[in-house]
Amino acid sequence: RDCLLSRGLGDVYKRQTIKSIYERIVSEEKSFLSENWRICPILREIFLLLVHCKTGQASFILKLQVLRNLYQAEKRGITMEQNKISRRNFLRVAGASATAAAMGGLAPAASAAGIKDLWSMDLQILATSDTHGKFDPWDYAANKADASGSVAQQATAIKENRTKTTLVVDAGDTIQANSAELFLNDDVHPMIAAQNAIGYDIYVTGNHEYNYGMATLEKVLSQQKAKVLTGNVYSPEGKPLADGYTIINKGGVKIGVIGMVTPNITRWDAKNLEGWTVTNPVDESRKIIDKIKDKVDVILGVMHMDTDNEYGVYGSGVTDLANACPEFDVIVAAHGHRSIPNMMINGVLVVENKNAGATVSDIHIYLQRDWTGKWKVKDRTSENLTIKDYAPDPELTALLAEYDQRAKDDAVTPIGQLVGGDLAPENEIDCLPQAMVQDTALLDFVNEVQMYYTGAQVAATSLTSMTSQMREGTIRKCDMASIYTYQNTLYKLQMNGLQLRKFMEWSAAFFKTWEPGDVTIAFDSSVRYYLYDAFEGVKYDLDVSQQPGNRIHNLTWMDGRPVEDSDVFVVAVNNYRATTQLLTYADIFAPGDELPKLLEIDVRGDVGGVRELLGEYIRTVKGGTIEPHVNNNWKIVGNNWNAADHQKAVQLLREGKLALSENADSRTLPNKAITTADIAAF
Repeated sequence: RDCLLSRGLGDVYKRQTIKSIYERIVSEEKSFLSENWRICPILREIFLLLVHCKTGQASFILKLQVLRNLYQAEKRGITMEQNKISRRNFLRVAGASATAAAMGGLAPAASAAGIKDLWSMDLQILATSDTHGKFDPWDYAANKADASGSVAQQATAIKENRTKTTLVVDAGDTIQANSAELFLNDDVHPMIAAQNAIGYDIYVTGNHEYNYGMATLEKVLSQQKAKVLTGNVYSPEGKPLADGYTIINKGGVKIGVIGMVTPNITRWDAKNLEGWTVTNPVDESRKIIDKIKDKVDVILGVMHMDTDNEYGVYGSGVTDLANACPEFDVIVAAHGHRSIPNMMINGVLVVENKNAGATVSDIHIYLQRDWTGKWKVKDRTSENLTIKDYAPDPELTALLAEYDQRAKDDAVTPIGQLVGGDLAPENEIDCLPQAMVQDTALLDFVNEVQMYYTGAQVAATSLTSMTSQMREGTIRKCDMASIYTYQNTLYKLQMNGLQLRKFMEWSAAFFKTWEPGDVTIAFDSSVRYYLYDAFEGVKYDLDVSQQPGNRIHNLTWMDGRPVEDSDVFVVAVNNYRATTQLLTYADIFAPGDELPKLLEIDVRGDVGGVRELLGEYIRTVKGGTIEPHVNNNWKIVGNNWNAADHQKAVQLLREGKLALSENADSRTLPNKAITTADIAAF
C-alpha cells in the first residue's frame, strides 16, 4: 500500500506490485488472512476494482485515489472493528470523494455498495419453450380452466426470480395450438404481446412457427421486442431469417447467445419453405463460436431441438451439438416437451422444458474474475420450476383479456351436427366404458380422422376419458375435447406386420384372462385405460381366454387377406403412443428388435393436434354433418359365459345388489369379475 501511495513511482510499477501482493494472497490465503485479517479483504476487493476497468491512466489515478482515501481513513481510526460498521459501509465512506466520477464505465454505486459484484457474478438465465399458445391458464379447445401452466403463470415465476443479472430466453413453438392461430393476422399476437410485457431478451423460432408460411412468420417476428435468433434458415436471396448470434453485456460479463432451429423443418413444412435453405445447426454454431469465443465470457445456446436426433439427421439433436461444440457453457433445448432440469453432455449443461408453460428452467452460471480481470465460469446449476404452483400475473392477464375472450367465444362456435344418434352407446355396466369391450362409432371416428390426414392403412387410438361421448345434436368447436381429452398430436409411422402384432398383443394385455365361471370382463389393475388401443384398417379377434401375448387371432386386412409379418404399411397414432411405446425399447419392443420407423411428427400441425383435426374434419371434409358409423372390425372372444348369467349379473349391478371392485388408481378398471357364484344367491 505504501508503494501504491507513493507519488514517485510509475503506474506500471504499481500495478506489478499489487499483482504480486494479490498472488501472495491467493497462494498463502489462509495464513495471510490470519495475520492480516483486517487489511487483506480490502486489498483483494480493491485489487479487483483496479483490474475491472481499462488500464488507462485517468481511470487508474481515480482508483489510486480510492486507496489514498482508504489509507487516510485508517489513519483516522475508521476501522470496521472500532466503529462496528460493515465492510461495505467502510468502503463507501472511505471512497466517497473518489467515486464521485464514473470509473471506467462503472456507476459510483457499483464501486461502493456492489463492490463484490466486481469480482464475482451469479448470471441467471430463465428459459422457456414450447408454450404452444397457452397465454392464459385456459384450455380453449376444451373451453375449461387449466392451471397446469401458462405464460401468465410463467410471468409470475419470472418476476419473483429474476435479478439484475438475468437473461430471459425462449426457444420457440409459441404461436401454434390452443387457438393461437386465431390471432395470426392481429397487429400483435397475444403470445408475442405477453413475451414483450415480460421483457424477454432472446427469442428463437420453433418448428411450428413455420406452419403458416414465411410471410406470416416474418410478420409475427416483426412484433418481437426480444432479439430474434435463428441462424440456419436463409431466404431464396440468401438473407438469413434472423441473426445466428448476439452478444449481451450483463454487469461487465459478455454473453454470446447462439440460436438455431431443427433442420427437420424442411420435412414438416417443405411447401412453406420452398426456395429457402435450412443448414445444419452444428455447422452454423461451429462457425459462430470460432468467431466470438475470444470476445465473450459465456456461450449460451438456445436451440429448438431435443436432445436426440430425429430421423437419423445429424445435428438435429443437441447431443451432437454439445459433442461438436464443447465451448457451450449451457444449451437450452426444446421440442421434446420433456422436463430436463439438468443434464451434462460432454461437459455442457443442457436443460429442457415441458410444453404448454408447465415449467421454467432456472439456470445459474457462477463467474469469477482472475487477476487479469477476465471472467471465468466456475460453476453451473439449474432446476425446472413447476409453474402450476404460481398464480397468473394479474397485469399480464389484464393485458391479454381481449384475446382471452375472443378465444372463449370461438370455442363455443358451432361447427356441425351429429345426426342419427350418439357416438358412443350407453354403458352396459356403469363403471365399464362400452368402448373398452366392443367396437364403437366413437373410436372408429377418431381412427377415421387419423387415417384421413396421414394416409395410413392402419390407425390406433385409445379412449382418452372414461366418460368420452358426443351426443346427437349441434357440435361446438370445444366439443372435440369431450371425445378426445388430451392435447396429443398426430404421428405417422411405418411398421411391418410383425411389429403391428406385437403392438396389438401389448394392448390386449389390458384384460385379465377369462376364467370359467366369470360372467363379466375383468381388467389388469396395473394397466391404465388409456394404454388400451382399438385398431382400424384391420380385422381381428381378441381372445381374453388366452394368456397375454397370445390373444390376437384372425388378423387380416379389411378384404380378408392375412396380415403377413413381412407386410409394410403406414400406421397413424398419437405422439404419446409413438414416443412412449413404439419408437423406443420399452413395453413393446426389446433391445435388438427392429423398431417402427418415424415418418412424420405433428401431421397437419398448422391445424393443431388430434382434437383440432377432428373439428377440421367435421367442418371441411364432412361438410358439417356426421353420423355414427361402426364397422365392427374387431370383437372380444373367449368369454364363454352363459348369456343369461351375464344379463343377470348386469341387472344385479344396476340394482346395486352387486358391485365391482374399485382400484386405488381411478385410471384402471375393476380387476375382479362377477362370477356365477356371486349371482347364485339371487
